[in-house]
Amino acid sequence: MTARSVIDSQNIPAHVAIIMDGNGRWAKQRGGLRVFGHQSGVTAVRETVETAAELGVSYLTLYAFSTENWNRPALEVSALMQLLVHTIRQETATLLKNSIRLQAIGDTASLPASCQRELAEAMQLTASGTRMTLVLALSYSGRWDLTQAARRLAYDVASGKVQPAAVTEATLAGYLSTAGIPDPALLIRTSGEQRISNFLLWQLAYTELYITDLLWPDFRRADFEEAIRAYQRRERRFGKTSEQLSVS
Repeated sequence: MTARSVIDSQNIPAHVAIIMDGNGRWAKQRGGLRVFGHQSGVTAVRETVETAAELGVSYLTLYAFSTENWNRPALEVSALMQLLVHTIRQETATLLKNSIRLQAIGDTASLPASCQRELAEAMQLTASGTRMTLVLALSYSGRWDLTQAARRLAYDVASGKVQPAAVTEATLAGYLSTAGIPDPALLIRTSGEQRISNFLLWQLAYTELYITDLLWPDFRRADFEEAIRAYQRRERRFGKTSEQLSVS
């Protein structure tokens, strides 16, 4: 029996989010610069995207660059931006071939102009993809997302477009950068850290968390599949009891 055969194809999470952590430590263990870890992490991204699409995941969100990452050394940030441009340019053809649509969330206007151009072109070229949507979180943080949503909602309330008494959870969700995308059913974090690091704060309210000690450059197809199997072994109750679920 193969590992793939024990995955229930009828219980694949529609949306998987990943905090890709550990590139720097991976490089340090090998005596290299942090950017070496980021470069090596591209292979893990490629395998993860391919595996998610093959399994039937509809949305895959990768935490590629947080707003806090701007505080890293300028040389590392510059190298990351160059790597981002190169990777998007290199992988667009593969996304097209596999009918994968590329989207981005975050304060992308703060990215270098070259990154914005590559990103906009790739999103335009892949816009008709229907197999899976790959979402890159770039210059993103959960608090930024909530702040910009609250600001936009406040403007609409002030202009009379929205009545305060009519504001619901769904209303606010519609102003988030993930509007139209289902909340993640599964969050994977590599490197063993036990936190969500300001990622999708609103959207992760009922998300299953899967933590692995693997550093991101070592994450491969079999590891993603194991995360899916772990998800499928859990009971998602959303505040109900097991007994209520069994009779529903």
